[in-house]
Amino acid sequence: MSDLDPTSPRPDAPAPTVAATVGEGDVVDAVVRGVPDRVSVDGLEDKLGGRWREEGTYDFDRSATREQVFSIDTPPPTVSGSLHVGHVFSYTHTDLVARYQRMQGREVFYPMGWDDNGLPTERRVQNYYGVRCDPSLPYVEGYEPPQQGDASTGKGRAADQQPVSRRNFVELCERLTSEDEKQFEALWRHLGLSVDWAQHYQTVGGSSQRVAQTAFLRNLARGEAYQAQAPGLWDVTFQTAVAQAELEARDYPGFFHTISFSRAEGPGVGDTVEIETTRPELLPACVALIAHPDDERYQHLFGTTVRTPLFDVEVPVLAHPAAEPDKGAGIAMCCTFGDLTDVQWWRELQLPTRSIVRRDGRIVEDTPDWVTAEAGRALYAELAGKTTFSARTAVVDALRASGDLVGEPVATQRKANFYEKGDKPLEIVTSRQWYIRNGGREWLAQDAGEGAHVVRDLRAELLARGEELSFHPDFMRVRYENWVKGLNGDWLISRQRFFGVPIPVWYPVGDDGEPRWDAPIVPAEAQLPVDPSADVPDGYTEDQRGVAGGFVGDPDIMDTWATSSLTPQIAGGWLDDPELFERVFPMDLRPQGQDIIRTWLFSTVVRSHLEFGTLPWKNAAISGWILDPDRKKMSKSKGNVVTPMGLLEEHGSDAVRYWAASARLGTDAAFEVGQMKIGRRLAIKILNASKFALSFGASQGEGAEESHTVSLDPSLVTVELDRAMLTGLAAVVEQATEAFEAYDHTRALEITETYFWTFCDDYLELVKDRAYGAGATTADASPETASARAALAIALDTLLRLFAPFVPFATEEVWSWWRAGSIHRAAWPVAAPLRDAARGADPVVLTAAGHALAALRKVKSEAKVSMRVPILAATVAIPAGLQPGVRSAAGDVRGAGRVTGPLEIVDPADGQGDPAVQGGIVVVSSELGEPEPKKPRA
Repeated sequence: MSDLDPTSPRPDAPAPTVAATVGEGDVVDAVVRGVPDRVSVDGLEDKLGGRWREEGTYDFDRSATREQVFSIDTPPPTVSGSLHVGHVFSYTHTDLVARYQRMQGREVFYPMGWDDNGLPTERRVQNYYGVRCDPSLPYVEGYEPPQQGDASTGKGRAADQQPVSRRNFVELCERLTSEDEKQFEALWRHLGLSVDWAQHYQTVGGSSQRVAQTAFLRNLARGEAYQAQAPGLWDVTFQTAVAQAELEARDYPGFFHTISFSRAEGPGVGDTVEIETTRPELLPACVALIAHPDDERYQHLFGTTVRTPLFDVEVPVLAHPAAEPDKGAGIAMCCTFGDLTDVQWWRELQLPTRSIVRRDGRIVEDTPDWVTAEAGRALYAELAGKTTFSARTAVVDALRASGDLVGEPVATQRKANFYEKGDKPLEIVTSRQWYIRNGGREWLAQDAGEGAHVVRDLRAELLARGEELSFHPDFMRVRYENWVKGLNGDWLISRQRFFGVPIPVWYPVGDDGEPRWDAPIVPAEAQLPVDPSADVPDGYTEDQRGVAGGFVGDPDIMDTWATSSLTPQIAGGWLDDPELFERVFPMDLRPQGQDIIRTWLFSTVVRSHLEFGTLPWKNAAISGWILDPDRKKMSKSKGNVVTPMGLLEEHGSDAVRYWAASARLGTDAAFEVGQMKIGRRLAIKILNASKFALSFGASQGEGAEESHTVSLDPSLVTVELDRAMLTGLAAVVEQATEAFEAYDHTRALEITETYFWTFCDDYLELVKDRAYGAGATTADASPETASARAALAIALDTLLRLFAPFVPFATEEVWSWWRAGSIHRAAWPVAAPLRDAARGADPVVLTAAGHALAALRKVKSEAKVSMRVPILAATVAIPAGLQPGVRSAAGDVRGAGRVTGPLEIVDPADGQGDPAVQGGIVVVSSELGEPEPKKPRA
């Protein structure tokens, strides 16, 4: 055992001088000024946001070389109302990377776009202004809509909405999105996104339209874009085609109907074949019965024909491997078209087209030629013009009356395809649409050298691109691969809507007055952007629009993803600013949500691969979802979202950012206000601890100066405890840097935060008496006091920079008290100078001293006395591995623990002390002094 006498000297042997490189920019001395009497996180967003804007803190330096640039393909949020907390969650993840890379010395290209075209915007404009688009109407100059506000107080139903021309409708879309964009920008600034707001765009803006139309025309010229009359998914509510990537499979109530077909030929003529279907209204569109080729029940029927009930149309019985023997009767009717399997059978078995459903979801009015039986034609006439629901009821009644309905319909829940923003099941209708090749279908491409047509395996090429891309986390890669492998058609990009980028082609009109869809007229790239509904192609005049011998414009617009798939080209200035494009493309990072890997990520890879033969970026950072208290994904469609501005104002932006940063990429996170409260406490603690650490050395009393100097000179750090703290901090820097480089911001935060609390709870408490140095000024401080003060300054400098990406407002506020410039342009800390200053000190010294102090304070807590009550004597049992550390920091342990008499260290007895509690250190015996007398009230 040993006795630590209160008169024993503290270590005071100065170490050799270490180069002053710990402080950012080789700063050795810093002047502390402007520290407020009371610190607060409230109001920092407005105060510092204005400063960042004025000083151009986040402006991109265009003179940087490509090697010096870190470029981000920022997701352009959909401008259709308001942002929700899920946006704050994922955009914070992006900002963490941007801030880290900027502090690593990279010039960060961090633009912001607004995705302001497409169906969500149109729907919002319809409801907000009480209008609907009618392209046949003329433009009205100075038009004002009938309302401005939510549909619940005005015209929400289409029948009540005022029809307006396409141009008037587009102007209203532009007006409303412009207002929404201002609100979005204000929220992003309040959150502290370090975006360069000079770099912004709208996906329907002139520059974006030029990029989208140029890319499309180049796709067309290379055979990568084409037009086809084909069956496709159709939303009857929005009256537009829908792409495979926009589908949602949802449960939909229905009924199984067992229906009898009669054999038309061969042995057993007149015998029945029973099938099951949920869509009996499509009986007039039946073109075949299909069973699996190995299904023994139907071997004798293959190659024969049957007659449809009610309509008496002869159709073949065919075999196809996609038929499911264990589903229903194992044999199904193929109609054109009930589902995507029908499309597959129709295409692969070369079946006729007998479509009966219109684009509005009603039955075609003209009785089809293939229905020849008088009774069948009479029944069809009853169905004509009905909705599919009403037609289904009529057909079932007729089947029941004819005896062709076996039993009664059986209720079921079936999976139906919905447009992701729609509320009715999709129909499949035949229409003329534009497609871009994406590997979903075989492609006979023209060989550039030979001129011959060869099969190009675009699917394999795009899978290879996926292998090149670094996914964070890596397990998200399989979602990309599964999507590409599962594609069953090319990318449908045309939409029958109004607000978006127009398809930039016209068509000549023949002498018969019919457009020649197979001979599109395309503009020169120099003429782009164009609107074929308003502009005239070369060689024609406006009065030739829509007449024989004239022209017509393509009425469709591009799918929103057809524009968003080009965000690297749009943001990077592909056509308008080639010098910028060279500096930022291919980009370094695409951050986005997991649910749009199949849409935005994949389509962007497709466009870049086809145009440039390269990936559009090196890394993809995939955020998870925000879950509500019921563990369901938050989304506007589910009505369970939380708007963020109230949260930011109540808890502070740093607090909300902390909550977002606490979730790793690729993992879903619960919406937790409690975590935000923890973040707010952390931000406040950073302010208070920093104020305390910077207070040492200030002159006291009347006439005290408003500023004082602190030193970051590592050569002043001579005490073992101070050096041990810097050794631990060096490890934190290394681990946090490694985590950020691996796109694991949560790990970087955890490591930094854990050490920060050790710094506050242990180190600050241990050294505060020594750092105070009886109030000595910097010039008069002892070597031990100077060591503590320098170590505090160096640690604070380092911790602030480690925290800066996460809590940018609190760290910038503290930085302004003692450092020049912005912390967000300061260098990211490195470990080597800290290790040099630490001179190989063992970090266990701080751990041991902290445990010893906690054990001494526990005695006072259990006695329910103030921490300022002196300990007159104490015997402490300390494990052998911690004893050297406690001895090394004896002076600080005694001072912080208010130990005024003997402090004896003994080895612990068997079973004494729990290593998980205070490192196993136990105060065996102690004697407390008298509390300090209370000061009389003034």
